[in-house]
Amino acid sequence: MKKIATWTVLACATSLAGCTGAAYSNRSLDSVHQPVVRNNLYQFDVATANGELPPSEQGRLQGWLDAMGVRYGDRIALDDPSAYGASSAQATVRAMVERRGLLLSREAPVTTGAVPEGYLRVVVTRASASVPGCPNWDSKSSLNPVNATSSNYGCATNGNLAAMVADPNDLIKGTRDTGHDPLAATRAIQTYRTKPQTGAGGLNKVSTGGGQ
Repeated sequence: MKKIATWTVLACATSLAGCTGAAYSNRSLDSVHQPVVRNNLYQFDVATANGELPPSEQGRLQGWLDAMGVRYGDRIALDDPSAYGASSAQATVRAMVERRGLLLSREAPVTTGAVPEGYLRVVVTRASASVPGCPNWDSKSSLNPVNATSSNYGCATNGNLAAMVADPNDLIKGTRDTGHDPLAATRAIQTYRTKPQTGAGGLNKVSTGGGQ
């Protein structure tokens, strides 16, 4: 059976605000410069054998995930077109993803082309955020007869927000309610307080004497 591996990139962008206006057109305190979220889809097909994922295919998938550098914020899903589902192969892929500190999404996005019979399709959705048109110094003069908001207003704040957010999709619809677990909320603070300082172990002794 011929192995099939596809790597397709689909891009779609979601803007959180309207188009940027010209100089002196914004008379409110709302910034016309808002983050734009772009989602890229990457797909990879692996062959199953009797509902299992062979070691050779596990190696191929492992190499692809390494090359993709999957990280927090990426969404990974499985598309299984088989009638009864390759549950064992799905469990293997799920374990590979969980070892990277991620979870499989419940629903797979629409991808290009049909999944061949006897294959599973692994789909990675990677989001990025940016603020187009910034910086924007459209004002030709220091005069502002209509007392409008600066054309560059919001570029710094929203640009920093787009650069720092861990999952850009949270800018669109937020994140799911985790039950307000206080342990999860304070985990970063506890790690900061309990982790040993980098200089706690002292300096390593290095001989400066010349060799023979």
